[in-house]
Amino acid sequence: MTKSYVKLGELASYINGYAFKPKDRGTDGLPIIRIQDLTGSSNDRGFYKGNYPSEIEINTGDVLISWSASLGVYIWNNGKALLNQHIFKVVFDKKEIDKDYFVYAVQFSLNKMKRLTHGATMKHVVKKDFENVLIPYPSLEEQRKIAYVLDKLKISIGKKTSELNKLDELIKARFVEMFGDPVLNSHHYNLVKLSNLGTLARGKSKHRPRNDPQLLGGPYPLIQTGEITNSDIFIKKFTNTYSELGLQQSKMWPKGTLCITIAANIAQTAILAFDACFPDSVVGFIPENCDVMPLYLHYWFSFFQKIIDSQASQVAQKNINLKVLSNLEVMLPPKNKQNEFANFVQQVDKSKFENIVYLNKTLSSKILSQLGDAIRD
Repeated sequence: MTKSYVKLGELASYINGYAFKPKDRGTDGLPIIRIQDLTGSSNDRGFYKGNYPSEIEINTGDVLISWSASLGVYIWNNGKALLNQHIFKVVFDKKEIDKDYFVYAVQFSLNKMKRLTHGATMKHVVKKDFENVLIPYPSLEEQRKIAYVLDKLKISIGKKTSELNKLDELIKARFVEMFGDPVLNSHHYNLVKLSNLGTLARGKSKHRPRNDPQLLGGPYPLIQTGEITNSDIFIKKFTNTYSELGLQQSKMWPKGTLCITIAANIAQTAILAFDACFPDSVVGFIPENCDVMPLYLHYWFSFFQKIIDSQASQVAQKNINLKVLSNLEVMLPPKNKQNEFANFVQQVDKSKFENIVYLNKTLSSKILSQLGDAIRD
């Protein structure tokens, strides 16, 4: 492949979305597309019926790039819509470029872009920095060949991902096999209020504004709701950290704490794999009753998440209070059965890990062989 590179700014124009206000979001008109709608982290779609700049209109086939909070590149396939701020619409009006190749090249340059981000709590890429990012630029024919190979790889990865999802289903099926239907408590276990099983309290973030730079950049991990939502069982990584001042206005929770979201994405859970702080949009649970395991509770919550979410109050965004969680009645099977379930999860999780490592290695080697050193970290 010819070793030729080009700046993103030389390939296309990038049009930023419009800063829609909360009062603009209605139930009629064209859907307003936010970063959450691209990542699938929210189903709370808003609509706009009124005048708007024509350049923010998007349609099926458009390439979109989120440049704030969650960096990503997407091909939009859901008809006419309007673009919210923090997302670029890509207009190919400069050099010859295959759209699918462009998406792959940007996708695998995202790690490079993350190093260019600015901001305290909401990281973003400055447009000038974004436009200066280099990607490999072979001939149009070579671009199409590369995109074809990567499309085939994507199908293979999709099949492997489906296998991983089946392993998740296997764990939940094993839970029901061992403990019965948790919603009906079909095995008639004792019911104990969650607050009686351990310490249950909201995280702390007293200082205002919460994104004060003085609070951030120190050695203390700071977990947000998104990191809980995007974790599997354990929270193993973090993006932000607190300084000494940040720690003083917060609270450090120990490894093994069950984290429960109470805002936006309701009642999703994950277990801390290290000591960390988190804000008051997250509740921490530390078992003080030796009869319950956080891993068991994590899967118990998975059966109730949609039920709790549907009952959440909604003003600006969904939320539940600590009282709701405190009064949840948890069925309590024998500890030896919980241990048996934990051993089963550990074995399945090992299989999942091996599959993920395989996928990452296969993907990385294939991408590097196709796109070259320009996207190598």
